[in-house]
Amino acid sequence: MKNKVNEIKISYKEKIRISKSIAIKSSTDAGKLLFEHWDKNTIGLQEAFIVLLLNNSNKVKGIYHLSTGGLTGTLVDIRILFAVILKSLSIGIILAHNHPSGKLQPSEADKQLTQKIKKAAVLFDVKVLDHLILIPNGEFYSFSDNGLI
Repeated sequence: MKNKVNEIKISYKEKIRISKSIAIKSSTDAGKLLFEHWDKNTIGLQEAFIVLLLNNSNKVKGIYHLSTGGLTGTLVDIRILFAVILKSLSIGIILAHNHPSGKLQPSEADKQLTQKIKKAAVLFDVKVLDHLILIPNGEFYSFSDNGLI
């Protein structure tokens, strides 16, 4: 009698052609795009973590909403994050989360999480280009612009 093993299927389908997708050239490009796609009803209420997935030309492959938490934090499961990155065959990523409090400065936990993700990304040859903190009025803080990446 053969043992039954679950079959795992991995798929990814692009809705838009890469040639027509948006290229990210700066933190401002990324910040505007992310704010445009953020749920305005919850940006001031709940912290959320989102990843912007990019190809090797820094063109946007997609935006993935990884988690939603409470007023002061959200859980980021790095295994799920990298499952999405690898499944989409992304070369670069821009991390983002919001601070409902309106405080732009990263916490020590924000910095540690970014470094942990950067270390994991090296193993998969994925570039962590930036980590943005957005606040309800549309302003953002860029780890890259401030020398933290």
